[in-house]
Amino acid sequence: MAVLQMRTLPDPALRQRAKRVSKIDDSIQKLIDNMIDTLRASSGVGLAAPQIGVPLRIAVIEMPGEEVITLINPVVVKRKGERVLTEGCLSVPGYQAEIKRSLTVKVRAQDRHGKEIRLKGEGLFAHVLEHETDHLNGTLYVDHLENPAELYRIEDAQEM
Repeated sequence: MAVLQMRTLPDPALRQRAKRVSKIDDSIQKLIDNMIDTLRASSGVGLAAPQIGVPLRIAVIEMPGEEVITLINPVVVKRKGERVLTEGCLSVPGYQAEIKRSLTVKVRAQDRHGKEIRLKGEGLFAHVLEHETDHLNGTLYVDHLENPAELYRIEDAQEM
């Protein structure tokens, strides 16, 4: 397969609401395979199609030590609780910020074969589910900041 180019801010592709996938055909399967290759090459945990310039509601997630999960047309159906955590993004390289995310998240989606799936995420998995579904809505984690000055360079944090 192929490693695709990651889109980074201020690329307008990251700000568009992704379109619903109506048919899961060979082109979608190839896209998913390329997204998995791109995710692994970037050492990330999740990747949404808009991050590679494709305006479709598809995300892939690979939690450490777990199988890849493909989400097509995901919808967050429930959020519960709140926590503050450090977040970064492949599309905002070199930066992180402390943001609020849910403790648990429930998502409804289709897998790569079109079968409806329901997932409940806690901890890191909840975090990734929210982050990737945000991408599909044209939202980046930096949009959750109350003040842009809260964003910091990773190198600066490592020096502290």
